[in-house]
Amino acid sequence: MKVLFIGGTGVISSACSELAVEKGHDLTVLNRSKTSRSLPEHVRRMTADIRDVESVRKAIKDEQFDVIVEWVAFQPEHVQHDIELFRDRTRQYIFISTASAYQTPPEKLPVTEETLLENPYWAYSRDKIACERMLMDAFQQQDFPVTIVRPSHTYDRTMLPCRGKYTTIARMRQGKKVFIHGDGESIWTLTHHRDFARGFVGLLGKSTAIGEAFHITSDEWLTWNRIYQILADAAGGKLRPVYIPSDFINKFDADMGAGLLGDKARSMIFDNSKIKKYVPDYKAAIPFEQGAREIMAWCDAHASRRKIDLEMDALTEEMIAAWENAVPRR
Repeated sequence: MKVLFIGGTGVISSACSELAVEKGHDLTVLNRSKTSRSLPEHVRRMTADIRDVESVRKAIKDEQFDVIVEWVAFQPEHVQHDIELFRDRTRQYIFISTASAYQTPPEKLPVTEETLLENPYWAYSRDKIACERMLMDAFQQQDFPVTIVRPSHTYDRTMLPCRGKYTTIARMRQGKKVFIHGDGESIWTLTHHRDFARGFVGLLGKSTAIGEAFHITSDEWLTWNRIYQILADAAGGKLRPVYIPSDFINKFDADMGAGLLGDKARSMIFDNSKIKKYVPDYKAAIPFEQGAREIMAWCDAHASRRKIDLEMDALTEEMIAAWENAVPRR
């Protein structure tokens, strides 16, 4: 199929680009060409800013595509422009939403695609919900051929799933304390980007997926305590956790707090029955223990990837000290 990725070089989309080419699709990537990630061989690049409608029209001219995938739309006006641009150019438009759009906290687990979309804590999620609603209105009223995909926490070797990134790993390697939100026992789902790609590429060109929404995640469920222990083991460090409530963390760093209160602070597991029904060979095969080893190998390959964020390190010390001083000693 002839496929256009708007974006295509991010953590998630890069694996999908590679697999789409491997499967024989004719892939074009439209972006601003400002990325450190290389594209697979035989991928055609169009240079344009998707936020500049006229530059996109100039780049794509009269071309038609079997599938257009929008990786970098975050606000309703972004998808409104896409509806106007691509209404008559594609048989399927895939919008990348987010699993953080699901009800937070969810009334019941596991989450399915029918779970209510409602997140009062995180503006990012609310904007994605508004995008979804606009697109589904266009599907129902204008036959706009949308498919919605909701990734959860999807990573590759360059992406540590902890707020401090390599700074947290360095603290573990130095035997210092690190903070974990809550009591560390909430359950989380981490999905390797190559696993996500297996489900996603299977949706390309699938006419039965028009008007439908899907999440694509691993079936491996881990507590945050286990996630941090896996990282410590992969790094050859020692885990010395200090458990701090998300509300307390939010007082020190509102951005970190929004991501916790609006997403990571509560257990989130997913029922993947729907994607497996539409893509029968989908299976998440990469456990986080393997993913953590890939992350540490990537970090250790070059000193530039092991930079310590001094502000984050200081904030960690400040938060831990404040919390330990606030908690009465027994």
